[in-house]
This record gives sequence, C-alpha cells and structure tokens, in this order.
Amino acid sequence: MDMRRQIIARSETLRAIHAPQTTAAATGTPGSGTPAPGFADTLKSALDGVNAVQTRAENLSVAYQKGEVTDVAQVMLARQEAGIAFEATMQVRNKLLNAYQDIMRMGV
Repeated sequence: MDMRRQIIARSETLRAIHAPQTTAAATGTPGSGTPAPGFADTLKSALDGVNAVQTRAENLSVAYQKGEVTDVAQVMLARQEAGIAFEATMQVRNKLLNAYQDIMRMGV
C-alpha cells in the first residue's frame, strides 16, 4: 500500500508540473497587454522541458549508480518519462517536417 501511495503522489506531482498555466499572462488573452507566445517560444519551452526531464533522469541514474538513490522504481520511472518525452518530441518534429514539405510542394 505504501508503494501505491508513492506512485499516486508522484503521478499527482507530474500532473501539477505539466499542467498548463491558466494566468492571463501565460495564455496571452486579448486585453491582457501581453502578446501570445510565438511558435518559436512555444517550441523552445517544450524542448527545454524535454531537456529538463532527460537531465533529471540522467542525474537519477548516476545517483543510483553511486548508491545515493536506492529506489530503483524512481530511477526507472524517470527514465521512462524521459524516453516518452523524447519520442513525443520526435513525432512532433516528423509532423512539422511533413507539413513543411507539403507546403513546399504546393503550386503557386
């Protein structure tokens, strides 16, 4: 039961970290005085997030190898999360590349 509570707590923490922010400044709603973030900014923040997840997984792996972290489930969860984040990033990249190629093939 204790392990189940830990998994649920980690799941809730991950949801809180990855939840979209709903403030007017973050969404760039009309009348808020701030422009909506551009495509480049959105892409950069997403890539920074993936990089942070991969860095965390690497740090946990190194700490486990040194004996500083003894919870192998925590290490494996972080590695799986990093792998999934990377795969999702690759899928988005592939879709963007296909869209770009389709636009370039269009006749004027």
